[in-house]
Amino acid sequence: MLKGKNAIVTGSTSGIGLAIAHSVAAEGCNVLLNGFADKAAITALVNELQNTYKVKVDYSPADMSKPKDIADMVGMCERVFGSCDILVNNAGIQFTAPVQDFPDDKWDSIIAINLSAAFHATKAALPGMQKRQYGRIVNIASVHGLVASVNKAAYVAAKHGIVGLTKVVAIENGENNITCNAICPGWVHTPLVQKQIEDNAKKANISEDEATKQMLDKQAMKKFNKPEQIGGLVVFLCSDTAATMTGTPVIIDGGWTAE
Repeated sequence: MLKGKNAIVTGSTSGIGLAIAHSVAAEGCNVLLNGFADKAAITALVNELQNTYKVKVDYSPADMSKPKDIADMVGMCERVFGSCDILVNNAGIQFTAPVQDFPDDKWDSIIAINLSAAFHATKAALPGMQKRQYGRIVNIASVHGLVASVNKAAYVAAKHGIVGLTKVVAIENGENNITCNAICPGWVHTPLVQKQIEDNAKKANISEDEATKQMLDKQAMKKFNKPEQIGGLVVFLCSDTAATMTGTPVIIDGGWTAE
């Protein structure tokens, strides 16, 4: 479905980003990976994707908190693959605390990586997309781009910002055959979420099953999204089927926001 296209997926060495990289590569798309891992793990990942899907794969160590690194990453994609056709802004971090106790440096880091990085990557990718009159930008937001939860001021602010940024990019580029959409997942079962379950269970002296139940309480469907489901949505949004779908927050939250 995406044969011959070239994609950047930020934060793609693990979790949701890695699943997205697998999903687009499986559809014939060349992929520039980005994220933190040791050199051996990155080499193994690049080789796995290349050998499994017979596509070109490379890696950028760009720090998503640094605008120059981000611009260099987009330039690398255009130089190595010939173009950046698809940009998936996925990189993100989390920290929780009440507003009055929220550390300033944690606020700044979350806004930088969860929101500003998407702006800088989009800004860098748009000129090439506009020149070619083609582009697909997918921002991985969150259900927290639409609703709030306690102790997540920076994350909720950043994800609301991502949804707003998505809409602006969409309406500015409607004449350029460039779409920009946001995916808003509820809970996705990743290694980081599994660790959160384990930590919550230990802290509250409850079983992991009970901690999981508490975590999923806001969802009508008491089960996690799978990372590959997010990858499948990215493929759909980059496909011809979704060619006129833009500026849209796509919700996959088990009914969290339906109430």
